Amino acid sequence: MNPLNSQASQPQMPPSASGGVPTGSFDPWTFRDDAGVTGADLVGYKVLATDGDIGKIDEASSEVNSSFLVVDTGAWIFGKKVMLPAGMVNRVDHEARTVAVDRSKDQIKAAPEFSDDVHTDPAYRQTLGGYYDGTYGNAGVPPRDQIG
Repeated sequence: MNPLNSQASQPQMPPSASGGVPTGSFDPWTFRDDAGVTGADLVGYKVLATDGDIGKIDEASSEVNSSFLVVDTGAWIFGKKVMLPAGMVNRVDHEARTVAVDRSKDQIKAAPEFSDDVHTDPAYRQTLGGYYDGTYGNAGVPPRDQIG
């Protein structure tokens, strides 16, 4: 492979997808500016972890500093729902109706358990945000290989 032409061999994202590496530290409750979320209704979109499909978005909030997704996992986790802080969204492909997050299925499955009555509880949000911040490792910024 010609090192000067290495860019040509890398997969290209479709034009309808966007995303990127977060700048600064991880902010769990804010969508990344370049994720392609602004103004979109994501309910019904399929959610893709770094290693596969986890379900469909059942609820989405874009409240300032409180944004999140609730994903119905279907048969994957026996019909449970999971809450994903907005900061995990790496990119949205509106044509394919998919949302890519930068965590693995195991990391999502191991997260603090969700129920409809806790998603507004500040203690639950702090615990969930802290859990996902801890899955990044160094200073809240994910390694480049975790960015889709």
